[in-house]
Amino acid sequence: MDQAVKDFVAGKRLAVVGASRSGKKFGNIAYKELKQRGYQVYIVHPTASEIDGEPCYPSLGALKEQVDGVVVSVPPTQGMQVLQDASKAGLKDVWIQQQGDSPELLQLGESLGLNLIHGKCILMYAEPVRSFHSFHRFFVRLTGKL
Repeated sequence: MDQAVKDFVAGKRLAVVGASRSGKKFGNIAYKELKQRGYQVYIVHPTASEIDGEPCYPSLGALKEQVDGVVVSVPPTQGMQVLQDASKAGLKDVWIQQQGDSPELLQLGESLGLNLIHGKCILMYAEPVRSFHSFHRFFVRLTGKL
């Protein structure tokens, strides 16, 4: 596991961008799983006041608590604004969930001086790793890509 990933998952206060009111998006799964794993998780949603009984914040800048990192689970077109918001809020560590990145998004993150992790699922690295992710992690370790 590379140092950037270790440092990111060591931070215990995370914002999650990409949870939905319907509860059917990966952002909802990430939020619930990270919370179960002992993380303090804040949901960022531009229009929802709460999701699953938890308060939402309209932007990263509206968070009342300082977070250690941001988990982004939105399409790249929406991710562009999220990265700009992270930069404006002084947040440097951003995990872009799989299929959420694009060359343009990564270029923007680099130009903003953000520490980006992408192409990986946070649930394979945030301890304790469980269920399917534990099985998947085992095989990724065998390939030497963990």
